[in-house]
Amino acid sequence: MNTTTGRPASTAPAAPAAPAAPPGLGRRQVHAVAACYFVASFAALGLPPYLTAILPTLGDPRAHWAGVLYIVPTVFSALGAPLWGRLADRYGRKRLLLRAQLGLAVSFLLAGAADSLPAFTAALVLQGFLGGTFAATNGFLAAALDGSQLSRALTLMQGSARAALVSAPILVGALSPWIPPHRQYLVMAVLPLAAAGFLALLPEPVRPAPAGAGAGSAPAAPKPLRLLYTVEFAFVFATIVSYPYLITLVDTRLPGIPGTTAGLLFALPHLCYLAFAGRVHSTFLRRPRTGLALGFALVAAGLAGHWPAHQLAAFALARLVLGAGMTLGLVCLSVLAAEAAHGRAPGRMFGTLELVSKGGAVAAGLVATLVNSVYGPGATVLAGTAAALAALALVLLSRLPRLALLFRLSHRSN
Repeated sequence: MNTTTGRPASTAPAAPAAPAAPPGLGRRQVHAVAACYFVASFAALGLPPYLTAILPTLGDPRAHWAGVLYIVPTVFSALGAPLWGRLADRYGRKRLLLRAQLGLAVSFLLAGAADSLPAFTAALVLQGFLGGTFAATNGFLAAALDGSQLSRALTLMQGSARAALVSAPILVGALSPWIPPHRQYLVMAVLPLAAAGFLALLPEPVRPAPAGAGAGSAPAAPKPLRLLYTVEFAFVFATIVSYPYLITLVDTRLPGIPGTTAGLLFALPHLCYLAFAGRVHSTFLRRPRTGLALGFALVAAGLAGHWPAHQLAAFALARLVLGAGMTLGLVCLSVLAAEAAHGRAPGRMFGTLELVSKGGAVAAGLVATLVNSVYGPGATVLAGTAAALAALALVLLSRLPRLALLFRLSHRSN
């Protein structure tokens, strides 16, 4: 009460409540995105191993172009990823993710309907350029999630790709007696169309404000990207360089081994990832560089172990060690990518990251072809070992300034 006028004391009008920040993606929505990524990866990863069966029907009786066409989608995906990433930041990540799924569907329809080698090649070019679901999916997630939530989601996306890599060739082979692999592209076009339908139901991602962030709080400076891009390239190169001629190496070292056993040996590292990626994420979430260094060391040891292996048990052990290194590396790279995405336009960053990753895969394929032609299939695992050791040295050197700082701080405190 105002004592001079007898009127109730005036009170300042209450400030309008700030609108609640749109929620990030929930767990079920992240799992839906992962399922759509699996669906998109299924055909893209399952049909290329059958190029040697497809090309004779298109006028290439000895499948001379199989090696080149195997990497054509990868090359054009790498070239298109930065462009699509920038467009996603400008026009919306959901819109560009839908574009990637629909682009895959169109390219699969064209590949399945192609009746000549040039037409089939053009379809694979479109598959790479119009697809790019890796960058589009990760950019979509990074626009809604942050920190450990984002790194956990990226780890889940890698699991989707590994599951597709293991299961897709098996299903394609099982369908081959009824539907030729070439025409299976027509069937597989349904998968990205279905994924686009599910993704259309999801909201446009908006990252919620961090807890405790006020108007006066300054955003943290983004972390540098050079080390992330370098180790991403090295890791992809080291782990993929042995892929093209692994079955040949198995047949050479273990003559008479059944095809299903050879396929299981190929799949073992990916099965390791599916089994242990979640636990590795929890263990190394706060120390990703330590996990990455350990991952490179195990990749080098596992690949080197292929060289003296002439028995099934020794070969399986080498594959399991490689799988442990692959799991550590992929998970810790996801954590580092999530850290780097903080404060950046995610579409552009993940588009560039895909360019680097695909560049590593292309380089691995070219080097594998070269060393195999000169030294045989065993040389590919040695090339991967050398790359993993070089990357391990780089990661360890990158830690030296931090270790020196910690040493100086501890010396001053004493």
